[in-house]
Amino acid sequence: MKAVLCERLGGPGTLVLRDLEMPEPGSGEVLVRVAAAALNFFDTLIIEGKYQFRPELPFSPGAEFAGQVMSVGEGVELFEPGDRVMGYVRWGAVREAVIATEDDLVLLPDGVSEEVAAGLTVTYGTALHGFRDRARLEGGESVAVLGASGGVGLAAVEVARAMGARVIACASSAEKLELARAHGADELVNYTEEDLKTRLKALTDGCGVDVVYDPVGGAYAEAALRATGWRGRYLVVGFAAGEIPRLPLNLVMLKGCDVLGVFWGDAIIREPENHRDNMAQLLAWVAEGRIVPHVHAVYPIDETARALGELSERRAQGKVVIRP
Repeated sequence: MKAVLCERLGGPGTLVLRDLEMPEPGSGEVLVRVAAAALNFFDTLIIEGKYQFRPELPFSPGAEFAGQVMSVGEGVELFEPGDRVMGYVRWGAVREAVIATEDDLVLLPDGVSEEVAAGLTVTYGTALHGFRDRARLEGGESVAVLGASGGVGLAAVEVARAMGARVIACASSAEKLELARAHGADELVNYTEEDLKTRLKALTDGCGVDVVYDPVGGAYAEAALRATGWRGRYLVVGFAAGEIPRLPLNLVMLKGCDVLGVFWGDAIIREPENHRDNMAQLLAWVAEGRIVPHVHAVYPIDETARALGELSERRAQGKVVIRP
C-alpha cells in the first residue's frame, strides 16, 4: 500500500511517498481502507516535532479519516468487513489503509460522503465538546468565534448555530467573513479593521458575549475575554497564531466568568461513550442538512505536501482532504 511518511522532522517538503506491506489487524483492532483522510493545522506542527504528541519516526500525518472496514482482529464486536466508518487515530491516516481500535471508529450512515466524514471528527467534534460539554451552551445565547473561516472556526460557527446560538464570526478579511456568513454566522467582525472588544460589546447591547470560542490565541485573546459578559465562558481551544496569551485573572474575577480548556483529544479517551454520543449528534445534523462541512480542496496522496502547505500558509478555508 502507498503511505506518506515523515522519516525526518521538517516542513511539508520533507515528506516522502513509500510502498509498505498491508498490515494485519491484531486483537481488538480493525483494518480500514482509507477513502479520504483530512489534514489539520496540527499536522504541520507534528511533522516538525513542535506538537504535544511526538510519534516515533517514521509515521504518517493525518489524524482523521473515513473508509471501509477490510478485516477485523479477534475480539472485535462493533464492526465487520464492509462497514463504512469514520475515525480518529492522532496520526497515521494518510495512507491507503490504517489500523484502528474499536474506540477509534464510528459507523458512517448512508448519505454522508467519505470526504465530508473524513473532516468531521476533529474540528466538529472539538466544537461540540467545547459548546456542549464545557460551556453548556444554551439556545439563544451569543457566541463569538475567532478565526471563523478556517476549518476549526467554520465548524464552531455551524455547531453553535445548530445548537440555537446567535453566532458572531470574527476573522481578518471580508472574504473570510462572507464564508462564515454562508455557514450560518449571524454577525461579522473584521478584527483587522474594528476593535474586537468594542464591536462585540456593541453587538450584544453592551452586555458582552456569553461564550468565546478561541482556537487562535495571540493578540486578540485578551480583547475577546474583555468582551465576555457576566458569567461568560471563554473556551481555550488552540493557538493557531503561534503565541500562547497571558490573560489577566482580575478580569475573570470581576466578570464572574469561566476560562475553560477544551482538550478534545484527551476527552475522547477519558469519556469514550460521550464521544460516541457527540459523533452521533454530528452525523444526524449532517444528514438533516443542519451542518454542511466546507471542503477547501481534495488532493491526491502524492500532493500531500502541497495540501499541508495550504494549512501552514493559512490559505485553507474549511477542510483539506487527501484521497489515497
